[in-house]
Amino acid sequence: MHSDDFLRSLMRKQLQLSILCATAFLVVLLGLPLANYFFPELMATRVFGFTLTWFLLGIGVFPAVWCISFYFIKRSIALEEEEAREVATGGMENEKRREGEKENSPV
Repeated sequence: MHSDDFLRSLMRKQLQLSILCATAFLVVLLGLPLANYFFPELMATRVFGFTLTWFLLGIGVFPAVWCISFYFIKRSIALEEEEAREVATGGMENEKRREGEKENSPV
């Protein structure tokens, strides 16, 4: 159904997107322990009765992961649609070129 070039291009773009989202996830995942290690006094600050560590863990991590997931899904769908449009446009141009060649060729 799709050419190898189409699939290769789409897979390369989706790999780049996956690496970007995985990096963002690792920053979120490792950021809290690193903040605890490098800024223990700050992370021990009380916020609404909880230490900042527990507050960020309970309130900040899950929405951040949801945002990363939402971005990944929306961008992945957009990449597929963009590639499909390029293939459809390229296919239509090739078809028009072939029709023009048929009209100009001596039969």
